[in-house]
Amino acid sequence: MTVGGLLLAPGFGGDRNQATLVAVEAAVAPLPVERIDFPYRKEGRRGPDPAHRMVACVVEEATALAASAGVEPDRLVLGGRSMGGRMCSMAVAEGLPAAGLALLSYPLHPPGRPEKLRTDHFPRLDLPVLFVGGDRDPFGSPAEMEEAARAIPGRVTFVWLEGARHDARGRDPVVSAAVADWIAAL
Repeated sequence: MTVGGLLLAPGFGGDRNQATLVAVEAAVAPLPVERIDFPYRKEGRRGPDPAHRMVACVVEEATALAASAGVEPDRLVLGGRSMGGRMCSMAVAEGLPAAGLALLSYPLHPPGRPEKLRTDHFPRLDLPVLFVGGDRDPFGSPAEMEEAARAIPGRVTFVWLEGARHDARGRDPVVSAAVADWIAAL
């Protein structure tokens, strides 16, 4: 299957212009890309919306991207940084069709709270999933991520950034190349 578009959602503290999202868009050109903002950002608020509202935003934006790109929704890759990627994965688990998920710095659990896993929806992710993250991320170590991802029925790929934390500062070229290579191989 040829991927027909890429939807990217930002992490909690950022917006559609997060450097990583911009770098990924450039790396996958000329693939149609939509970098989105969640409603709370559009409305000028700092605190995030409830998860169900952000998931609904992902569904709405993915539907619009598929229409504008002239492709079926199941030809889109969905993903983003941290919370944005998590919302995309939850939308897919709730039935949004997609070709794959590109999850950058997935927030597996709050820092220092490994018992609070954000994985209840993983068994419903029956599609290719890419995780790109730092090997020093306090939101989930490589060992924790790899263990949790065993619940995902789809093919899972990991790219670990040596010495990087959750923000993966300075690693945008590596992150964007990993996403572009993974999409090209789908």
